[in-house]
Parts: sequence; structure tokens; C-alpha cells
Amino acid sequence: MNEPFIYIDLQRINYAEALAIQTAAFEGLVALKERGQRGTSRLFFCEHDPVLTLGKHGLEANLLVSPEVLGQRGVNLYRVNRGGDITYHGPGQITGYPVFDLEQLHLGLRAYIEAVEEAVIRFLARFGVRGCRMAGATGVWIDADTPRARKICAIGVHSRRFVTMHGFALNISTDLSYFALIHPCGFVDKGVTSLAAELAPAAAPDMGTAKGFLLQDFRAVFGG
Repeated sequence: MNEPFIYIDLQRINYAEALAIQTAAFEGLVALKERGQRGTSRLFFCEHDPVLTLGKHGLEANLLVSPEVLGQRGVNLYRVNRGGDITYHGPGQITGYPVFDLEQLHLGLRAYIEAVEEAVIRFLARFGVRGCRMAGATGVWIDADTPRARKICAIGVHSRRFVTMHGFALNISTDLSYFALIHPCGFVDKGVTSLAAELAPAAAPDMGTAKGFLLQDFRAVFGG
């Protein structure tokens, strides 16, 4: 069976450099489609230095601190063209950028987002953690239907000609204190968690192991 995508591990990389890489892949795939040619989908995994990203319709009011405080914490802020509001990326988090041709995968945009959620839910199940969806919200949650609802994976996507970019942020051993800088994804009454927090006192997997398992789950869900 042909692989549905090429996998590329960018490892630890600053946000601007990763954005340039995925944008080049995205524009290249769109250009091929516009010429009636078939391109190759790519799945990028990476970790970022601490950074905040604000989606195209995101509200700056969901940033709770001044630029001076961000500077003191060594955190940059980028406004980007994905959906969703504000979120944090940093060490201990798998940030994934699927640059996928959805027509090749026979998926619409909603089905694609649900497939990303499904891959993450399968990944969490490997560790006995029950991830789930929340009505009216994207991403993967723990205890979604309770007052203790907390997000473990954020999703924000941009697409053109059924080609996607941006993607998801899955907290493995993330320093969750950075989320106090923001209303994560615009929610004022929901928490944030990580695999490490859910497994404590047991240890979370190292990042290499986590990426390997998550890659297997993406291949299973997307037909590899």
C-alpha cells in the first residue's frame, strides 16, 4: 500500500523556521494542483521554543499579559492564518503540521479535522487515557462533559484548494504554566492538561517514543 504522506521530523525548531518550511510545502502542493498535477502530502512533527500563536479571527484580549511580560518569559507572539484563537507551543509538546491534499485522501475539511482528532484519541488510549471530542469545539479533551473539562490537544487549520497547513498541538510533558498567559483557544472556563499530568505519578513517554506512536496512529487513520 502506498504511504498517504511523507513523514518529516523537524525536531526542536523555532516557530518562524518551521512556518517557512510548512508554507513552502503548502504552496508547492497547491501550485501542483493548479497545474493539474499530483503532489505529495507531508506530515511534519516538531517541538518549538516557547511561542504563542493567534489565529486569524483570534482576539488579542485572550492574551492576558503585556508584551513586556512575554519578553521576560522569552515568548514570542505570531498572528497566523489558521483557524482558532490563541494557543501556546513549547518544549514537551508535539506540534504537528499535516500538509495534506484532502482530495487525494477523499476527505472534506470537517472529516479531516475529525481524523486528526481520532489519531490523537488512539494515541492517548495506548496509555490508558480516554480522550474525547467536545460538542461545538475542535481538539481532543479529557472529561469533556464535566466541570473538569480540560484540553490536551488543540487544532487549528488553514486550507486552500483542499490542501491543509497548520495543524495540532499535543501536550506530552509541556510546562503548563505558560497557558496562564492566555485564555487557551479563547476558552475562559476550561482547563489545559498534558499526558504527563494525566499519567502522574507514572512517567510520560519521552518525545521520541511519543512521536513514533503518534505517527503509527496517523498512518492507521489516514490509510498508511
